[in-house]
Amino acid sequence: MIQIEVNGKTLTAKEDDTILSAVRKAGLNIPTLCHMDGYPPSGACRICVVEVDGVNGLVPSCSAGVRDGMKIKTHSQRALEARKTIVELLLANHPDDCNYCVRNENCELQSLAAELGVRRRTYTGRREMLRIDASSPSIVRDPNKCILCGRCVRVCEEVQGVAAIDFTKRGSRAQIGTAFDQGLNLSCCINCGQCIVVCPTGALAENSHVKLVLDALSNPEKFCVVQHAPAISVTIAEELGCTAGSDYDGKMVAALRRIGFDRVFDTSFSADLTIMEEGSELIHRVKNNGVLPMITSCSPGWIKYLETFYPEFRPNVSTCKSPQQMLGAIIKSYFAEREGLKPDKVFSVSIMPCTAKKFEANRPEMAQDGIPDVDAVLTTRELGQILRMFGVDMNTIEPEAADTPFGTRSTAGKIFGASGGVMEAAVRSAYFLLTGTELSNLNLEAVRGLEGVKEAQVEINGLKVGVAVASGLGNAAKLLEQVKAGRKDLHFIEIMTCPGGCISGGGQPISADTNAVKARMKALYQIDASENLRTSHTNPDIKRIYEEFLGEPLGEKSHHLLHTHYAQREVVR
Repeated sequence: MIQIEVNGKTLTAKEDDTILSAVRKAGLNIPTLCHMDGYPPSGACRICVVEVDGVNGLVPSCSAGVRDGMKIKTHSQRALEARKTIVELLLANHPDDCNYCVRNENCELQSLAAELGVRRRTYTGRREMLRIDASSPSIVRDPNKCILCGRCVRVCEEVQGVAAIDFTKRGSRAQIGTAFDQGLNLSCCINCGQCIVVCPTGALAENSHVKLVLDALSNPEKFCVVQHAPAISVTIAEELGCTAGSDYDGKMVAALRRIGFDRVFDTSFSADLTIMEEGSELIHRVKNNGVLPMITSCSPGWIKYLETFYPEFRPNVSTCKSPQQMLGAIIKSYFAEREGLKPDKVFSVSIMPCTAKKFEANRPEMAQDGIPDVDAVLTTRELGQILRMFGVDMNTIEPEAADTPFGTRSTAGKIFGASGGVMEAAVRSAYFLLTGTELSNLNLEAVRGLEGVKEAQVEINGLKVGVAVASGLGNAAKLLEQVKAGRKDLHFIEIMTCPGGCISGGGQPISADTNAVKARMKALYQIDASENLRTSHTNPDIKRIYEEFLGEPLGEKSHHLLHTHYAQREVVR
């Protein structure tokens, strides 16, 4: 440990700290644009420059290390003037459409301009209107708003291992784009939206379905049904400015009814349904020498990644649709039949933490007789936009329960929102389906937490079942490479596209608070610990749908409605 002086105050720092990390640990702030916590500095934006005694010129705090006795001024006149000039230069050719921008009032460039007192255009740059790429069903890319911080490139390559975008051209013509300047729909983009979450401006945003949903709600010919994913109830409060990790389940259900939805269902119900199908599929593979390890299919970004980069693992992937698509299929078959509705008159909306769900709902495999299982997908951010538009006050609204027959869920279905949740829920039910008895301890602590790869062994009827969990596709690739190299001790693998699982999906609230994701995960496990219905196979509504409609797991009807297939894709990068 060493001593440094920051703005006249003595602080203790580690020898391997950068100036930025040391200052932030002390609770002080230095603004940044290109910096990403936990990753080597790129030093691209220079917003973080500080003044250091004895050094001629300003120092980028993100890459400069501390030394004993160093004296630092984080907000000297020189540093402030440099930051202001950088922002003014970035704004020289930046669009002036803040009122219409999806990131208005949540834009890091806008906030920096306000903080530094930039109130007029000082420099005027050459304006070149670049083509907006709206080809993807999930993501819209506006290069006119890009400030070349490189954060999207880094998360796509270093975290997800996809590298769908990169820096192109040189000098003043530099851009971030795809291979051969094609649309995102033709690239190897997996639609995960992690680039949106790290983008400091409105250069990246989800392909909005808000108007589509509002039009349906105002159409008397449409019967509007909505489902909400397990992670949404613990993140919508955060999107609306409340405490991260607050569970707004009942309030959200009431709000969705208030804005006009005819039925509100819980996707955690179909998460339970997924466990029944997926658990039965795993048991069938184990008993009949099927392809192992079996890999989960809940995360559509992972599925596109598999189809693009690891097509040889297609036989390993469960044939189950995701919970979103399972419930979509059941709504337009079992529910529509029950209510006497034609499937094409039912407008089915899902609220998801994931931009890749928009891509998934658009897949041709996810339709029956040309009618899509799900008609529109809203992210958490889009739901927040609609609730604000309708003037819904979540602080005063009274909680309500979701509708039957898809309103009852177990907490096993609820923890799907966290990395490891699918695995834990599957083990709980697989143990029962194989032994006829319940696990003595339903908690599988080894697969909980935010680590990129987690493993455990579970003994079931004398068989040691090896399970592994990976979140973030860079981590998943490491695990897949081990299996390719001959690793044989794994029977079941859960893969989630986004680090930490759905709680940090590409459609979740944009926040620089690293503790927010931990709070979201903690909230889901608190729900699991506080309720009594904790296994999918004991959910009475799951039993009912098999008795009344599906027959049995892996049966003919469930296979037709709840299972699918995947195809190899060409790599363009």
